[in-house]
Amino acid sequence: MPDKVATHKTSQGIALRLFSFISKSIVDWSERPTDIKLRQAAIVAVIASFCAALLLVAYTFLFVAPNLPSIDALTDYRPKIPLRVYTADNVLIGEFGEERRDFVSIGEIPSSMKNAIIAIEDNNFYEHGGVDLLGVVRAGLANIVRSRSQGASTITMQVARTFLLTRKKTYSRKLQEVLLAYRIEQNLTKDQILELYMNQIYLGQRAYGFGSAARIYFGKPIKDLSIAEAAMLAGIPKAPASANPVVNPKRATERQQYILKRMHELNFITQAQYEKAAAEQLHVLADGNRFRTHAEYAAEQVRQFMYSQYKDDIYTSGMSVYTTLIKADQDAAYEAVRRGVLDYDKRHGYRGPEAWIDLPKDEEDRQQAIEEILVKHPDSDDLKAAVVTAVSAKSVKAVTLADDEIEISGEGLRFAAAALSAKAVEEKKIKPGSVIRVLQDSKKKWGIAQLPEVAAAFVAVNAQDGGIRAMVGGFDFALNQFDHVTQAWRQPGSTIKPFVYSAALEKGFSPGTLINDAPLAEDNPGEQGGKAWNPGNDNSQYDGPVTMRTGLKRSKNLVSIRILRKITPPYAIEHLTHFGFDADKQPDNLTLALGTGSVTPLQMAGAYTVFANGGFKLAPYLIQKVVDVRGKVLLEANHPQAGDETARAIDPRNAFIMNTMLRDVVRSGTGYMAGQRLGRSDLAGKTGTTNDAMDGWFAGYGRDMVAVAWMGYDKPRSLGNREFGSTLALPIWVDYMRTALRGKAEIQSAVPAGLTQVDGDWMYDEYAHGDSVRSVDIDEQKGFWEKLFNPGPEQPVPGNLNQDDKDRQREEMYRGEVESDKRIASAPPTFVRPEAP
Repeated sequence: MPDKVATHKTSQGIALRLFSFISKSIVDWSERPTDIKLRQAAIVAVIASFCAALLLVAYTFLFVAPNLPSIDALTDYRPKIPLRVYTADNVLIGEFGEERRDFVSIGEIPSSMKNAIIAIEDNNFYEHGGVDLLGVVRAGLANIVRSRSQGASTITMQVARTFLLTRKKTYSRKLQEVLLAYRIEQNLTKDQILELYMNQIYLGQRAYGFGSAARIYFGKPIKDLSIAEAAMLAGIPKAPASANPVVNPKRATERQQYILKRMHELNFITQAQYEKAAAEQLHVLADGNRFRTHAEYAAEQVRQFMYSQYKDDIYTSGMSVYTTLIKADQDAAYEAVRRGVLDYDKRHGYRGPEAWIDLPKDEEDRQQAIEEILVKHPDSDDLKAAVVTAVSAKSVKAVTLADDEIEISGEGLRFAAAALSAKAVEEKKIKPGSVIRVLQDSKKKWGIAQLPEVAAAFVAVNAQDGGIRAMVGGFDFALNQFDHVTQAWRQPGSTIKPFVYSAALEKGFSPGTLINDAPLAEDNPGEQGGKAWNPGNDNSQYDGPVTMRTGLKRSKNLVSIRILRKITPPYAIEHLTHFGFDADKQPDNLTLALGTGSVTPLQMAGAYTVFANGGFKLAPYLIQKVVDVRGKVLLEANHPQAGDETARAIDPRNAFIMNTMLRDVVRSGTGYMAGQRLGRSDLAGKTGTTNDAMDGWFAGYGRDMVAVAWMGYDKPRSLGNREFGSTLALPIWVDYMRTALRGKAEIQSAVPAGLTQVDGDWMYDEYAHGDSVRSVDIDEQKGFWEKLFNPGPEQPVPGNLNQDDKDRQREEMYRGEVESDKRIASAPPTFVRPEAP
């Protein structure tokens, strides 16, 4: 204990003596002359600065330099370029990858773009060696004078930071930037450095590099940018997320004007160019993240295929896929599906608002509440979501997410008139706070609409090569990614009948074969699994003996069933496989004739292609070729063409006869609306409506284009007792074909060898004088008196119909399907039509 006390006293004594010495030295120094004091202070400062610099150099070379990252990522630059999907006419329809980047070589970048970057980021770029010392001094002085810090990073330093370092602001990272900048300058040319910068930098809206920014903000390649547009893009790197021209156009414009001024001061542009650029009105694409052509379902099909082949490499390696789609066809198909679905939805009434919120009284709180609810109800293309702010009997006011205030009146209210009534049930009533859908008409007037619940699909295929020209898998990919073209297995209804008829031609039938259109019970009750099955026509009207051509044209159920019974279901199913249908998805019984199996719209399109091209089975395909980032072809389609006998599916005579019969369907049968509206004689096809109108179809072709339209609910239910294939799918088909066939001449098929005309219709030569089927279920052996007193159902003669027959025929033509409603009069439970998957 005494030792500790002694030690403590000794320490105190030393401290006191040291303090006394320092105090005395300071007093003595302060008493010296001023000039001596200044010289001594300067010497101390120099020594201190030298020591600090020495320490900094030591720290840099001992700790920073050894830990610098390699610049291999720069000398062997491999930018992350997404998978891109294009139409056959080179229109971008899909992009898959985290970074949207269009690599552009320095030689392809216009001088105006390079000068704009240099003017704002590093005007001494081509003079300094990586670090602009004058810029560092200037920035340091500015930081002392101003409260805001000013950077002194050159383009080379920014390249080092972007590629190799973090954005965390520390002195250590700044030292690394400086050292890396010198190293980069030693290994790369100035143009190589600038090329790296201009392709790697982030520019907002998921755009990386100025090539992609030009496309996303202005919808054009970088080489086509004006000086004003180049200056706008050059201003984005400072604040890409918050000050790009989409998010903050005012701030972006202010920076653009400053850059133009700098370009003028540096003599990069003339006075006249400056004045023109400063006054130019720019058209920035507000929806730059969207593609000009809607082909999301097709693009996703491509992505899935590419992933199965190359896995995650597809998202960064810059591969490009060229599809068989044609932009004009795809646009027409998309618009046709949207229009057809919305028209159907309008026919079935307004279901009420999508949601409701309580609108706060405070303006800011109200705006926030509106934004929050509308984010949960995103727009569907031109079908906008809006929140109602005021309602009266003659007007509805609402606001959209874009903060557009709209007013709906007059015709725009008609669709939802019942929801505006004071007597409307609460869940359907439109009131302040209701979330509704609005749509502008051709006159730019707003009207109330709604998001449809029904689904639809459309696909068009070139009959000569199988290439898919248009593909729409649903109303809106963002709302429902299920692709109804390739994934929806649905009952085909009467669209399957032509394939049964085609099978019958190979069994000695001809279009002139007479078949009895009468209930099966009138001859022999149909037997299905030992149980009586008595299908009927929808209105219980029967025409007696009719030709096979008339049976198809008017979609007669009993005619199709009797044909199938004659040739047998197993034979028909085997024949269907020649067209690409799956045998295991078709019923092995007489209900096959009514379309109770399962098919996809794409399968149906491929099947009708066989009729359209003279009998060749060409599997529909979407991908034409795949190329890597350097343009090397990795995959290329090599499919058979029409005329390649190795792809023959049916006899050319069969295809010719079926083509004539399907043309009759459009000319004067259930599909007559197509011929009437398009005014062409080379159209062929077939309507289809399943039991209880759960599915509506039209499959057909014109010239060399095959197209299939379908509509139905994902969870099958009736589309309505007044809906048929002709009202649901045919209008979509017609709208598309109007564009696809515009300006194209009609074509007529040549008669193949081996056909003979018998009684005014075609027949295979071998059956003309041989074992043909002249009639089915018509008793031609009855005695004279039996025929006289029991002649059976009389076949109506054209021009001699009674008024009831005429009215019924007109109704059938309008609806397009005689088989659509109450198709099966009575059927045992084992033959109830199964729901399609």
